[in-house]
Amino acid sequence: MGSIFGRVFRISTWGESHGGAVGVVVDGCPPGIEISEAEIQCELDRRRPGQSKITSQRRETDAIQILSGVFEGKTLGTPISMMVWNQDARSQDYSEIQNVYRPSHADYTYDVKYGFRDFRGGGRSSARETIGRVAAGAIAAKFLKLRCNMEIVAYVKQIYNLVGEVDPKKVRKAQVEKNIVRCPDQETAAKMIELIDHTRKAGDSVGGVIECVVRNVPPGLGEPVFDRLEADLAKAMLSLPATKGFEIGSGFSGVTMTGSEHNDSFYSAKGRIRTKTNRSGGVQGGISNGEDLFFRVAFKPTATILRPQKTVTPDRKSAILKPKGRHDPCVLPRAVPIVEAMAALVLVDHYLLQGMMRSDSE
Repeated sequence: MGSIFGRVFRISTWGESHGGAVGVVVDGCPPGIEISEAEIQCELDRRRPGQSKITSQRRETDAIQILSGVFEGKTLGTPISMMVWNQDARSQDYSEIQNVYRPSHADYTYDVKYGFRDFRGGGRSSARETIGRVAAGAIAAKFLKLRCNMEIVAYVKQIYNLVGEVDPKKVRKAQVEKNIVRCPDQETAAKMIELIDHTRKAGDSVGGVIECVVRNVPPGLGEPVFDRLEADLAKAMLSLPATKGFEIGSGFSGVTMTGSEHNDSFYSAKGRIRTKTNRSGGVQGGISNGEDLFFRVAFKPTATILRPQKTVTPDRKSAILKPKGRHDPCVLPRAVPIVEAMAALVLVDHYLLQGMMRSDSE
């Protein structure tokens, strides 16, 4: 099972939604990085369920424990193992799906691939797996902040047909955290919250778009051809549960422009080469150009809805699914820190790779 991500800064996540615990092992983290459980916990608290009326009401503290790799508040350069106990799993809520496939879930595909599955909360396909990603991402983000003052800010741009007016050049994390839906446009955020709550009461779900901007990205990160920076970002984002689309810079809107309209003109300022526009999204030829990284991730409506749905059993018989349990009517508010974490993991890997290349050439 593909549970390892990264080449130099590598993570391996483990655990199931209703197992004893979930966690991550981080290998390749440089020594001497100051990090604490409190810093990691801050990011996990943004991801955890039960934080507001528009998220899953599963009650988990998601208290992180660092088991290895950190001594006296600094990374040792050895593998960092971290875990979170599962405390509020209600496996009985999933007894009805033991012998039916949930529409748009991984139940059928896991059965086809492995011959059996953990039906409790989706097992390994559950978004609870992302706890390990967020914990590892907190360390990666801290390293990038210390080395080059890199800042990663994700936010909810769109829920269903509601689109926030947000300037990625100006948005700050404090604005994002001002409301429970994590949209910096406060007026639109209020409408989003109302929509999600109404959808939840109707037993349905909605999706949307998360935007992310990364500032102070040094030029030169990324590789030509297969290991392009935007390709690795796309893989990282599309590895998240419920994601269905990724675009960087102008994205799909670029098809409505001519080359003369779309090209980012160069100019020189304070000894640096800059671009007047940023339709490339900070990446050209697969390599960062020093401008802000800017990308978007599309999330589908949550697959589990509290309405009867037609389905089949593993022996191909028709059935009606009447799901129970506690689920997010919209995954986006909790996905914001996960998008930031995956961006940090991609960028720290490319940063360390670039450092190794420079050392080899010297």
